[in-house]
Parts: sequence; C-alpha cells; structure tokens
Amino acid sequence: MASRLRAETTPQNLQDQLSGWYAAHRRDLPWRRTRNPYFIWISEIMLQQTRVAVVIDRYQAFVSRFPTVQALAEAGEHDVLALWSGLGYYRRARMLHQAAQFVVRNLDGQLPRTAAELLQLPGVGGYTAAAIASIAYGEPVAVVDGNVERVICRLAGWDEAEPKGSSAHRRRIEQMASRLLDRTHPGEWNQAMMELGATVCLPRNPQCLVCPVASGCQTRGEHKTQPRARMLTREVAHAVVERRGAILLERRPAAETVMPGMWQLPLLRPAEPPRDPPLLTVRHAIMQVNYRVHLHAVAPADINRLTIAGGERRWCAKTDLAGLPLTGLARKVLTKLGKLTTHAPAARPRRLRSTP
Repeated sequence: MASRLRAETTPQNLQDQLSGWYAAHRRDLPWRRTRNPYFIWISEIMLQQTRVAVVIDRYQAFVSRFPTVQALAEAGEHDVLALWSGLGYYRRARMLHQAAQFVVRNLDGQLPRTAAELLQLPGVGGYTAAAIASIAYGEPVAVVDGNVERVICRLAGWDEAEPKGSSAHRRRIEQMASRLLDRTHPGEWNQAMMELGATVCLPRNPQCLVCPVASGCQTRGEHKTQPRARMLTREVAHAVVERRGAILLERRPAAETVMPGMWQLPLLRPAEPPRDPPLLTVRHAIMQVNYRVHLHAVAPADINRLTIAGGERRWCAKTDLAGLPLTGLARKVLTKLGKLTTHAPAARPRRLRSTP
C-alpha cells in the first residue's frame, strides 16, 4: 500500500506540531536527563517489553551500582542478575553483560557512535541501535518500535491488522518513519514519536481529542488493530520454608524454567497441598500466562514430602535476599510477606548455605 498522508500534512508541519507538544508534555524520566550513550543503552534494554513505572527504580539502582561500561563488564553475572531482578526477560541482562565485556575487550571501552556499528553488540537490534545513535550522538536515523509503528499506521491510514511479519510491511513503515524524521533533532523527534504512542495514541481508546497531530491523521484512531494474544491461566503453589532466620530458595534445572539461574521459592506438589490455608495468594503474569499463585508455609521436616524435587536448593538469610537474582514472582511475594525490604543490594550476599 502506498504511503499517503493528508494532502495538507507535510513532514515539516508534523514536526512542528509534535515537537512543541513533546517539549510541553513529555514525562520527566531519568534517562531523558542525559546524553550518556551507556545510560541510554541501559534504559533502552530495560524498557523492552517492560512498563516505564517498573523500569524507573531498577534503572536508577543499576546505573548507581554499575556507573560505567567498565564497571558492568567487570561485574559477576550473579550481581547483574540481582540488579535486574523484577524486570523479567533475564536474557536481556545476560546479553547486556556480554555486550559490556565485548565493548571493553574489543572497543577500548567506548560504545560505537553509529547505528550500523552498534549492531555488532550482543543483544542490540535495529531499534536499540537507532535509539542510542540518534539520542546520544544525533545520528539522523529513525527509531521504529511498536508505539511508532502504531502512530505511523494511523497517520497514513494503514490497518495494523495487516501481516506484520512481511518484509513489505516493515519496509513501508521504515520508509515513512525516515520520511517524517526531523534530521536536525533526530533524538528528540524519535522520543516524541515514542512518547505520543505511549501516552496518547494508545492501542485502545486513543486520546484523539488531545493529540497534537490529529489534524493530519487519516484514521483518528478508527482502524483495525491486531487482536490481543489470548492469555492462558494457570494455578501454582510455592512453599515458604523458614529456619533460624533463613528462607529456603531453589534454582530449577534450565530445561524446566524460562528463567535459568534465578532463585525462587520451592514448588509444591499439586497432588499434596498443605492442609492449612495459604499465607498469601497473588496474581502474576509471565509472557502469555496469567498465574494465580498460592504461598503456603511449610515446616522444614515436610520439604521432601510436599515439594517437587530437582534443581539446587540453598538456605538464605533474610538480610541477604535483596542481593540475590530472584525471579520477579519471588521478589513480589517475599516483599508482600515482609521478608524482603529493599530492591537495591549494597553488596554481594554471603555464600548461601546448602540444604541438609
């Protein structure tokens, strides 16, 4: 489908309208107060598939602990995962760590300055490379994420319900994004487009009455959108086992989990739940699954009878919990139960004690 904006709408008009709106309404986010490419890189990786509100605290703790690419490269994976705990998609943290080591080892500790060169880093794709290059270095390259794609589809009157995997669809979006790009201020423009999609041009119930570019929009939000993926629902139960001020944690075998290397509370056998009511029940979403999670107190003597064997188990002092790479679910429930009181580990925890 050919690109088609309204006849009276020009890239310059859109740039003027959107730039003025962004200057007045943009959210004050910590990574927008810097042009440090390392900080921008960290924020862009964290923001992938994660809500801004969740990222803010984790970002600040992460860059405080690892203020330079050198510091991140020299850190142990254990410590990197501990600071990532709660953000999910832990492969991002591992790739970020590997990329920092690559930069220190092969690039004298300096991040590349162009989008094309940034693509050589592990875990950096086209979107992330364009975001870093345009925001930190002012390279005139357009950023296309899900928010930008939605804005462009609506401006041009294209149905989002068209197959997104096709090269023709991707090329059409990228060509329009490049056509609209403010090449004088590419970083600000890219952030303005993403901000518009995140706060006004929403997937459902777009706020067209307050949209700064509504006059040039072909659809005003009325167009076909991709249907939401169907969420699955599952119920699981975990054991809360305490002994002499320590809590029992486990790491499941890599073949059994989407979060290898992360610590969690032991899984209870579904056929033999404890007789007592749960201490707590929470809801937790992982990818396309909504979990209803029951937390039961279990006596140390009943561990083998009531929990699913396998993996590695350790007793962890409550004072050391914050410094561990916990799964997001473990962090959530331990916080709700009053066992975990801080998100930012000050130092690596003491060695965990093995189970008897």
